[in-house]
Parts: sequence; C-alpha cells; structure tokens
Amino acid sequence: MKAVSPPVFDDAFQDKLKELMAWRRDVRRFRTDPVPGELIARLLEVAALAPSVGNSQPWRFVLVEDATRRQKVIANFEAANAEALADYSGEQARLYASLKLAGLKEAPVHLAVFCDEGTAQGHGLGRRTMPEMLDYSAVMAVYGFWLAARAHGLGVGWVSIFEPEALARDLDVPDDWKLVAYLCVGWPEDEQATPELERAGWEHRRGVESFIIRR
Repeated sequence: MKAVSPPVFDDAFQDKLKELMAWRRDVRRFRTDPVPGELIARLLEVAALAPSVGNSQPWRFVLVEDATRRQKVIANFEAANAEALADYSGEQARLYASLKLAGLKEAPVHLAVFCDEGTAQGHGLGRRTMPEMLDYSAVMAVYGFWLAARAHGLGVGWVSIFEPEALARDLDVPDDWKLVAYLCVGWPEDEQATPELERAGWEHRRGVESFIIRR
C-alpha cells in the first residue's frame, strides 16, 4: 500500500481539542427544536471511526423514534429512579430528589447504543481473556459521538438509570445485544462548562493527580 502522510495537528488544534473535551458536558436540559437527520447521520459516521477489539465494530445504534417506545423508556427510567431514591436517606435523599437526571421528555433525539456480544466480526481476537473489551469498544464509539456532537453545538446526556433487560425488550433488539448507553441528544437549553452535578453540590471533580499511581 502507498504510504500517506498523516495530518499535522498543531498547537492551536491541540488547544481546541482540550477545550472541546472540557466543554463536553452531560446535558439534561434541552430545547425541543428538531435536530436534522443528516447531522445525526454524520455524527454516527464519526462514532463508527472508534477503535474496536479485533476490528469487531460491535456497536449497534438504535434511533428510538416511536412515541410508544419512548413512553416505555420514560416509564422504565421513572421506576428505576424511584428505586434509586429509596437507597438514600436524609439530606442526600432530598438532594437526589432535586436532581434532574434525564432529558428524556424534552430531547428530540433518543439514541440507544448496544454492544453485539454475539458478533463474529473480528474472529474473537483480543477477547479470550477479556471479553468485556467488546463493551469497551462500544463505549469508545459513544465518546466519539459525544465529542462530535459537542463540536456541532449539540448536547448529549447519558442516562443510566434503567432496568436494561426491560429496555432491550421494549426496543425489540436481539437477545445477544447488551445495552451500553442510552443517549438524549439535542440543543442545550443553556451552556455550562461546570458539570451539573457539581453545580448542584452532589459531587466535585478531582484533579488528575489523585488518579495517578506509580509502580
């Protein structure tokens, strides 16, 4: 194959990339304005550029457009959220109850991302001792989608408060597809650089120094 020269990512680009990552927020408050279908298609193309174990490309993107299915998703979230609230008590329960944890009713786009754990693509390379690498590959696709959406001014919210098996049944996907992410996508109601959970006083981000361990 003919060798090609890679692009040069200069200092200005590197600074912008860091800025993009810093502004990647989990959005829960959306305007209801529609998002062009061609933009979502473009973002999914970017997501599919993600690395994957053995080149397996296990991500499966499900655009949830049917109103009845969306209502089942919302009911699933509300039931799971009520159960989660019961795990807390006192001031923490009060704070939890005040949090807006999903934009399911407002977001114009619902995107479920599954991992096809039965895929034959990749011939099992890299998965014998760590089969979870398939899931991690799908997560990489989610992050690529998220950053690309942010670059286009869209907000993304990752909702994880579900009973996943019921959600998979309601979306009528194959049995060997595992739910990795349920994303709300749309134009943010407002723009904030600080995570909402930090602004609400639930948890604060730690500096990178606290995560570095040397051996």
